[in-house]
Amino acid sequence: MFLKRNTPNYGKAPEMSSIRRQELLLFQSDTGIKFKNLSLLNLAFTHSSFANESHASHVDCNERLEFLGDSVLGISVSTWLFKHLPDRNEGDFSRIRSYVVSEESLAAIAETLHIDRYLIIGKGEEISGGRHKKAILADCMEAIFGAYYLDQGFEKAAAFVERLLVPSIDNVLENKQSNKDYKTLLQEYVQKRYKKYPVYTLVKKTGPEHANVFYMQVTVQRKTFGPASGSNKKEAEQKVAEMAYKALCPEKG
Repeated sequence: MFLKRNTPNYGKAPEMSSIRRQELLLFQSDTGIKFKNLSLLNLAFTHSSFANESHASHVDCNERLEFLGDSVLGISVSTWLFKHLPDRNEGDFSRIRSYVVSEESLAAIAETLHIDRYLIIGKGEEISGGRHKKAILADCMEAIFGAYYLDQGFEKAAAFVERLLVPSIDNVLENKQSNKDYKTLLQEYVQKRYKKYPVYTLVKKTGPEHANVFYMQVTVQRKTFGPASGSNKKEAEQKVAEMAYKALCPEKG
């Protein structure tokens, strides 16, 4: 069953002024994409902190679009790798994809597109520097991918993803990227040695809603490492995975 364009199921975006409309048209011009439904693009830029503060009139946030965009991103990158790297195996695909779809990679792309200028965030998040937080920028990129898929279909969405991420893939293939994905490295090590998966656990969450700190630990064969902290679960998991991987494989860490 296909949803009709402009259906409420997409979510309610903030009211769009003539100035905001011009801003979104500028973003489209700069990125080389075009939406039929600008409200959908506006929703992709709407962070939950703004939606939570919009008590007078109900406004949705970009989290549902982010969820959809994550899948669009994953299948687009996976398809490109499968088609263009016939000599690589599944393990190589997983490592390459893991890096190029990571928060670090997506946030870097978001910065080049000046996503921070278009974000709609709450006052508290604005004060805490949320406009430049990597997690928020990366999540917004995924939301834009999801929105573009809904508006233009998979073919154009995949082409947009490829245009932005293929340079990152090339960097990985040429070993220009220096950041190790310790979560993937740890998982591969544990799977190969123990035929199991690492188990991540949220120990606690502290701080105000707009500036949470997450503490994660990871368990491998009844041995627990951590906790390690981060501004979001992904960052904390990556840090505790690094801790565990370096302890288990000191010669490789």
